[in-house]
Amino acid sequence: MNSFKSNFYVSPGNYLGLLGGGQLGRMFCHSAQSLGYKVMVLDPDPECPSGMVADCHIVASYNDCNALEKLSKFCKSVTIEFENVPCSSLEILSAEGCIVNPSPYAVSIAQNRIKEKKFIQSHGVDVAPYKSIYSEKDITENSEYLLPGIVKVSEMGYDGKGQASVSSLEELREAYYKFGEVPCVLEKCLSINYEASVVLARDFSGNSVFFPISTNIHNKGILSSTFVEKNIDSFSESHEKEQMIIKAKKIAESLNYHGVLCVEFFVLNNNTIVVNEIAPRPHNSGHYTIDACVESQFDQQVRVMAGLPLGSTELLTSALMLNILGDSWFDSNSGILRDPDWYDVLSLSGLKLHLYGKKEARPLRKMGHLTILGDNMRVLKDKAKIVAEKLNLSF
Repeated sequence: MNSFKSNFYVSPGNYLGLLGGGQLGRMFCHSAQSLGYKVMVLDPDPECPSGMVADCHIVASYNDCNALEKLSKFCKSVTIEFENVPCSSLEILSAEGCIVNPSPYAVSIAQNRIKEKKFIQSHGVDVAPYKSIYSEKDITENSEYLLPGIVKVSEMGYDGKGQASVSSLEELREAYYKFGEVPCVLEKCLSINYEASVVLARDFSGNSVFFPISTNIHNKGILSSTFVEKNIDSFSESHEKEQMIIKAKKIAESLNYHGVLCVEFFVLNNNTIVVNEIAPRPHNSGHYTIDACVESQFDQQVRVMAGLPLGSTELLTSALMLNILGDSWFDSNSGILRDPDWYDVLSLSGLKLHLYGKKEARPLRKMGHLTILGDNMRVLKDKAKIVAEKLNLSF
């Protein structure tokens, strides 16, 4: 990689700004603080996970002009914790002189599935066959070839919310009306071999680094587990991963992207590779990097924001990450709310537990994650099965 020095630098001791208060922001705070930075979070929830650990928490809506003015006064560089922050707020911060990363333009593409798919296709990268649905007419005209399929709202859907599997025009129509007749996309169901993520970091000088590609398993539309194996790729897997990196790099460069970006891929049974979606931020599938890589995805996010050189993405050991959902707080037999037996879980060796500090456990809500580390993936999967049983998780 050719390395070019950024034209700006934020020294440790200064504030970095963050819009969004979820668990991704919480982990960002930990990385920023470990490098000596202070973090100012803007989020309307006074008990959000990021606000609990940030150096300053502005409790206000994302489009509050006074809050944005305060953020711009203290923070030379600002980023986002989730993609549904209003782009108008990012534009205001940029106009106030903040270095906003990723850019409002990149965020506007990623937060709208219709724009996202059109953008990716326009730059020569394949996506699953789809059509945009804006009205009843779009449902009845030339949709049958995409069935069975998945209909998704174009904006604000995440973790399985705002989407439904459909196998007929009538089911498609019902889903469209259930979602409030907002713009949607209908995607054709494909024969998928496996799902994978490329998490990359790209700085303001065009330098990029790529983390080892993870294989992902979903349950009910939510990422259940992710695993990466050190130095075990077959020839075919190596070729597929090389192609995924090329495609992800092309997307990042076409967006003129700055920050951490995740590109999710489907590898089909015929070895065709298509993009599922992109996320303009660190991603759930990249959480393994915290414990298994020299630098985590959050460390890289801080480095880009501060104008520091990008760090090493070297994988130190094989890893398997398990999402911990709110289901783990409910007894599987009685449904009674109780705390998981963390002592029992952590009696297993090689586990790293990350809890997000959320006050209320709810079914399907992300409450934390566990990373299991070691040299032998078979052993890691055996441990994951034990952990999943203890915590009432699917694996």
